Amino acid sequence: MFLNQIAVILGEGSGRGFSFPPINTILRWKDVVPGINKVVIIAILSAVIGTALFLVAAMKDARKAPKGSRNLAEIIVEFIEKNIIMETMGKGGMGWTPFLLTMFVFIYLCNLPGIIPFIQMPATARMGIPAFMALLVWVVFNATGIKHQGFFGYFKNVLFPPGVPKALYILVTPIELISTLVVRPFSLAVRLFANMLAGHLLLVIFALLTQALIQAQTQKFFLVPIGVLPFALLIFLTGFEILVAFLQAYIFTVLTAVYIGGATHPEH
Repeated sequence: MFLNQIAVILGEGSGRGFSFPPINTILRWKDVVPGINKVVIIAILSAVIGTALFLVAAMKDARKAPKGSRNLAEIIVEFIEKNIIMETMGKGGMGWTPFLLTMFVFIYLCNLPGIIPFIQMPATARMGIPAFMALLVWVVFNATGIKHQGFFGYFKNVLFPPGVPKALYILVTPIELISTLVVRPFSLAVRLFANMLAGHLLLVIFALLTQALIQAQTQKFFLVPIGVLPFALLIFLTGFEILVAFLQAYIFTVLTAVYIGGATHPEH
């Protein structure tokens, strides 16, 4: 209702109201070169920046007090080990640190461009990257389960969980089959995609509304106090999206660790 009223005010004398651009123009970026658009470039830069950070950190003298890139790298590694691996997999999962570290840093760096002016598009707001990451996790945790339990042992534990009364297998088995083979990768991808897309759209809406109100203030001075509200919300949402970018990378990585840990140690 508020947006409709503002649209009417902005449209007076101009012959048109406030118009939101077609959704396709927001979500689909034109190719910079054939087959490569800005979302692809963001993903490539995220991988390059993440790799460069740890390569530069590795070249620093480990005997000296860590600072700069090495200090940042050690903080991230410690966070992954203490707050993700130890909480979900225990000491036996430390070998997964490089994989989980890479996943967390890449997703976080793909999320961050959503708050950068003139870019304002997280690469994870397109389904391709979340779907690929989820498929990778699905392959990894299933392959890990087969490696540690054997092919038949793994799927036996998945489809017929120990401790469940045999009479309930008629219900539990199809649920576990769908949950493990379909729901897990689907929910991983959709959770990341939907949250980042929603944040992106909110930022676009309030940015466009703020711009429209500022432009209209030259003719309608009484819109000045109204224009402050969407701008304030835009600032708040930008800060909130920084937190969301971190939380979505963290949640994706935690669930990955949980799935791998469960496949490695089915009794847990």
